[in-house]
Amino acid sequence: MLNAKAYSASSAISPLAPATIQRREPGALDVHIHILFCGVCHTDLHISRNDWKGTTYPCVPGHEIVGRVVKTGADVKKVKAGDLVGVGCMVDSCRTCSNCKDGYEQFCEAGTTFTYNAPDKHTGGLTFGGYSDSVVVDEAFVLRMPKNLDLAAAAPLLCAGITTYSPLRHYKVGPGQKVGVVGLGGLGHMAVKLAKAFGAHVVVFTTSANKVQDALRLGAAEVVISTDAAAMAKHASSFHFIIDTVAAQHDINAYLNLLKRDGTLTQVGVPADPLSVHVFNLITNRRSFTGSLIGGIAETQEMLDFCGEHNITSDIELIPIQQINAAYERLLKSDVKYRFVIDMASLK
Repeated sequence: MLNAKAYSASSAISPLAPATIQRREPGALDVHIHILFCGVCHTDLHISRNDWKGTTYPCVPGHEIVGRVVKTGADVKKVKAGDLVGVGCMVDSCRTCSNCKDGYEQFCEAGTTFTYNAPDKHTGGLTFGGYSDSVVVDEAFVLRMPKNLDLAAAAPLLCAGITTYSPLRHYKVGPGQKVGVVGLGGLGHMAVKLAKAFGAHVVVFTTSANKVQDALRLGAAEVVISTDAAAMAKHASSFHFIIDTVAAQHDINAYLNLLKRDGTLTQVGVPADPLSVHVFNLITNRRSFTGSLIGGIAETQEMLDFCGEHNITSDIELIPIQQINAAYERLLKSDVKYRFVIDMASLK
């Protein structure tokens, strides 16, 4: 086994603290990666603090990993030592079920092996994430990073990027379409950039008047303060597609009413409590309310390549690992524009 430095949560109420963890010795198909940057996702906070229940400790979060290949197993063909690579939310799946064969490893029928706090079939323990100086991953779940992108700002593409790219691509968002983005946070700001790059007319919905100028800077053509009933009414039955990134309780019906005939609202934010949907808002205009979870490996690589071509990265605040607990507290207050990224060079 290989020793690795990391930051770990030892309980739901403990701050993250320095720890030494073990990584497996690289096998024939494994890639050993020195981690350079790791994005901080709201999921990291939820799982560290057992908000969704089921967390096993110690827990090392982090699934927006960018690094450099240290060495590869004898049978690895996808990457070589020195390459810049990424690891997202998954590190394995069964690869034999119909979903895996169709490129939807995130929906593996046998259970996806997520990057942290998931059963690790190699070690018999649990997976440890990217708040660490290194990781060992099967080459099938290693992604090639575009060379032209700022690596720190590209790290959130591995989760926030693919989470928003996948539904935009699946529902064929493109020129001539009116697309709404609900919420302007870590996910929302990526949705704006991507939808604009796809050629859509992008409208941002926010409760914060102080985010209007930022939304326009990021690529929105219009911004609506969602608490303004008159402003909302002006957009009734006019959207082809809406992506909702809000992870708190809110009135989903206010946005369903904005969809055209056969329009779709996809939820990617995950509120802790169920959202109440009035069925009348669905049967009117044959609207659809759907959800989406990250994307498969092939689609994630497609997203990275698209972002490389269009020079799309996340707006980030780079922090040393020693500030992670303070970053979590700020994350709870939405006090970041728009994603924290850890400089793993600070892990000494």
